[in-house]
Amino acid sequence: MRKRVLGCEHPSTLTSIDNLASTHCYQRQWVQAEALSMEVIQTKRRILGDEHPLTLLGMGNLAATYGHQGRWREAEELEVQVMQMRKRELGGEHPDTLTSMGNLASTYAHQGRWREAEELEVQVMQMRKRVLGGEHPDTLTSMNNLAYTLKSQARQEEAIALMERCFQSRQQILGKHHPDTQSSRDALSSWQAE
Repeated sequence: MRKRVLGCEHPSTLTSIDNLASTHCYQRQWVQAEALSMEVIQTKRRILGDEHPLTLLGMGNLAATYGHQGRWREAEELEVQVMQMRKRELGGEHPDTLTSMGNLASTYAHQGRWREAEELEVQVMQMRKRVLGGEHPDTLTSMNNLAYTLKSQARQEEAIALMERCFQSRQQILGKHHPDTQSSRDALSSWQAE
């Protein structure tokens, strides 16, 4: 309907197509997800420009599609571009920039590049603490991710201490029944039992 009413190149239409691509990705329909994402990115670049937030969002979604397939090099290439453009356009502490940095850190972690992942995760956590506060859910997610990276490097004591802080904060802020709180609690219990 958006295509018919607004046209194929309207930002709202492109957002709908991008959302459909994400749905295909979550259903493991990689070919459809990639094809739609590529189409949307090309159109957004032509209509909105390379560094428009919606163009960068589309590139990030395509990177996620690559990541879900284990195509880490392709995901990394896009994530680096998105991160650099967001830093340039929005600044290093903008939430979208920090999300890009976190996504790239995750890609490094999936490749076993723990030092690079840790470096980015520490930066993201510190910036989110400064910008959003130490108890913001996004800051706690950064803390959680860093704890997993430390654990993956066999730095058990550091990982447990950080996850304990994350769990306590999530319990206070989100409540004990929130899925993020339960996830932190489960990780902590498992790690302490090792």
